[in-house]
Amino acid sequence: APESLMQALEDLDYLAALDNDGNLSEFGIIMSEFPLDPQLSKSILASCEFECVDEMLTIAAMVTAPNCFLHTPPGTEEIALTCWRKFSHPAGDHFTLINVFNAFKEASTKAASQCNNEKWCRDYFLSCSALRMAEVIRAELVEIMKRIELPISQPDFGSKENILSIKKSLLSGYFMHIARDVDGSGNYLMLTHRQVAQLHPFSSYSNTRRIPEWVLFHEFSISEGNSIRVVSEISPDLFVELVPQYYFSNLPPSESKDILQEVINHLSPVSSTEEEQK
Repeated sequence: APESLMQALEDLDYLAALDNDGNLSEFGIIMSEFPLDPQLSKSILASCEFECVDEMLTIAAMVTAPNCFLHTPPGTEEIALTCWRKFSHPAGDHFTLINVFNAFKEASTKAASQCNNEKWCRDYFLSCSALRMAEVIRAELVEIMKRIELPISQPDFGSKENILSIKKSLLSGYFMHIARDVDGSGNYLMLTHRQVAQLHPFSSYSNTRRIPEWVLFHEFSISEGNSIRVVSEISPDLFVELVPQYYFSNLPPSESKDILQEVINHLSPVSSTEEEQK
């Protein structure tokens, strides 16, 4: 549909993947080397700047592979939630996925056989095939990084600086995927489409029953009850620092946009004369 095509071109433009003539920019050409969604490619490239490539490649592999959390048999829901809570990271689901992947790799190293590896996954209600797929995807992404001679930073997962860097990398690609809890009960209004969604049941926030106000999400699913999947908390300050100004100005009017505009005004006060000229 023409509308879908125009939306796609607009999104690529926001991601700086197009030049003024509508062709791929130099940045867009590098992004296209990755067999991923443009937002994810942009986040990986941004992680080179913020020096968290190792962690960003793991996130990219985990969100590209099938969902690693298994639908639990009736009666075992609480047991599964208790198991998954061991991987939960306070910063959000993207960080929880890194914990799951690292734990799987560690279990694989210790496992004497493939059967033991599968048993570990069963014990934690995780999909062994999905995690193996994530391993394969990550290895392919590492090869692409080496082929196009992009730097891969040393792993530093867990430090405060690293968590902030990962959030900045994610926001560089996913600034169009921001939602705000409008009533304190988990009803998230998306900035772009003005649709209301709830956290997906597999979210670590659902497990810990904590409802962050501002979140970045990987995808929105209508088929799964208008839910947002793979969600991590962000701050309005961080969002306004990394969002392209021309994208922000095109957002539909909303209370959330007004709040963000106040943050922008606070961070960079502009005189009324300059505001009128703008």
